[in-house]
Amino acid sequence: MKRVRERVHGLTDARHSGAKDVKEIIASVNPVLREWGNYFRTGTADREFVRIDWYVHGRITRWMLRRCGQRARYRLSEWPLDRLLAMGLHQLRTTVRYPAQAIPRRPSVSRVRAIRTHGLKGGPGTRLA
Repeated sequence: MKRVRERVHGLTDARHSGAKDVKEIIASVNPVLREWGNYFRTGTADREFVRIDWYVHGRITRWMLRRCGQRARYRLSEWPLDRLLAMGLHQLRTTVRYPAQAIPRRPSVSRVRAIRTHGLKGGPGTRLA
């Protein structure tokens, strides 16, 4: 998780404030998110994916504030995550795939018939002398 944060931080750094549009930043961040998400999507990565999504949202909105100054139209409340997702930002939290059971579930019906004695003495079909 630390490495993906470092990569997103590098792509949304102040050095890249010369980009013309937010869509260019989103286009540069998306391959990193897809790569990391495809590798870690199986298992219990849901909580980490939510954290990364919010981290990316915060970095992009901070990039916009640095680029455009403190104008009223670029306040954080006006740039919710849904708006960035509509612009094409890749969302990790919807890509989690839980693996299926490795061993199929055993049937609830016993595999041994009820009329068998399981090798014990004294059941039907055995002679007691």
